[in-house]
Amino acid sequence: MIKAILDPQFRPAAVVIAEFKKAVAEAGGNPLVIAVERNKGYVSTFAIDVFKDGTGHDEENYEVIERLVKTLLWIYGGYKVTIAGSKKIYEGIANAYCKGGAREFDADFMARVYEAPFEVLYCENVADAPKENQAAAPVGRHLDGCRIGFDAGGSDRKVSAVINGESVYSEEVVWFPKLQSDPDYHYQGILEAMKTAASKMPRVDAIGVSSAGVYIDNKIMVASLFLKVSDEDFEKKVKTMYIDVAKEIGEDIPIEVANDGDVTALAGAMDLNDNKVLGIAMGTSEAAGYVDGNGNITGWLNELAFVPIDFCKDAIVDPWAGDYGTGAMYFCQEGVIKLSPAAGIELDPALSPAEKLKVVQGLMAQGDERAAKIYETLGVYFGYSIAYYAMFYDIKHLIIMGRATSGDGGTILLENAKKVLAEEYPELSINLYIPDEKSRRVGQSVAAASLPKIG
Repeated sequence: MIKAILDPQFRPAAVVIAEFKKAVAEAGGNPLVIAVERNKGYVSTFAIDVFKDGTGHDEENYEVIERLVKTLLWIYGGYKVTIAGSKKIYEGIANAYCKGGAREFDADFMARVYEAPFEVLYCENVADAPKENQAAAPVGRHLDGCRIGFDAGGSDRKVSAVINGESVYSEEVVWFPKLQSDPDYHYQGILEAMKTAASKMPRVDAIGVSSAGVYIDNKIMVASLFLKVSDEDFEKKVKTMYIDVAKEIGEDIPIEVANDGDVTALAGAMDLNDNKVLGIAMGTSEAAGYVDGNGNITGWLNELAFVPIDFCKDAIVDPWAGDYGTGAMYFCQEGVIKLSPAAGIELDPALSPAEKLKVVQGLMAQGDERAAKIYETLGVYFGYSIAYYAMFYDIKHLIIMGRATSGDGGTILLENAKKVLAEEYPELSINLYIPDEKSRRVGQSVAAASLPKIG
């Protein structure tokens, strides 16, 4: 195993799962199936052999399956989990996802997204477990007419005016949506950006939005950008915010809102003119999206920020979800910040996360070896995490974007991730790709512009 130079405790998910499978095979195990059901009866499943109940490995079984259940929920989405094949594991998962349990946050989140009570069910026989039932839909790649593409990030917002596929204007504006409890702050910021883009074109035919969070029918179901907004204001003023802003630009202008990760994947697929693309944006958090082999969006959550990639129980905890070792604290500006002390870089606590990132990037631009070690470590994290993601996605291309990958640091991150894959997982043939600087900075807003179909 290649060591993470600044984090010797790192326990890669892919490595732990492989070791678990080997140990189970040597001991002789039983089959287990995990099924997660989301809207419209869509079901995703995962099969793995586990130690037999009551043979001294119950805790080990639980620790691995608990991480896998969480992974499945945040990749595919779901409000109903079925554990087939082990009563002991079922009981552990049910306790974790109940009120007051270790994964109460996850259960509440899924219940809110799918507007249904969260359940954990038991099935004695794996043959009787729910069967896989997936769906995907075409999205984006519409470039005709005059379009606005808006990308809402946690540290800055980007907007582009696009005419027949060509960006005629793009801008970035720093803002702090996660710190604001008044939704009018968000509304006015979004409206100002769209009005600016509209002023650069003779008319507006369509509006596409790339934004962190979960969206159903262009409504905001859950989004960290509105973290400080009260539940009451969220329901009244936030849920239909993008729809309401679009009406101010023009009453009958079509709008399409998509998760920023899906738009990252779409931007990559359009740039490469290919499919089977996993897109990851490393910005304020880790955003992800996936374009399948048919060029379609899957309808999965793809919220890799909440997927555990480090199984070390002492790993850094995400303050929002209250869980350890998840992507939100690794593949974004938080990942750079958390490694800075180990690298010997002292950051002013009065600075915002975006400003702290800029300090490290400035040191990187000066050739500072301490900063380079941060990105080397992030690259090792990422290489092993790609191997883990490949257990759930069919990946041909992996597009990496976002503020945390800008400059020479992104290049070092990429090189070290490739090294891990080449040495540890040569069977995986995945093209890792960072777009050029301009595409990295505004590519998502341009791709977002292609989301709606005119007419």
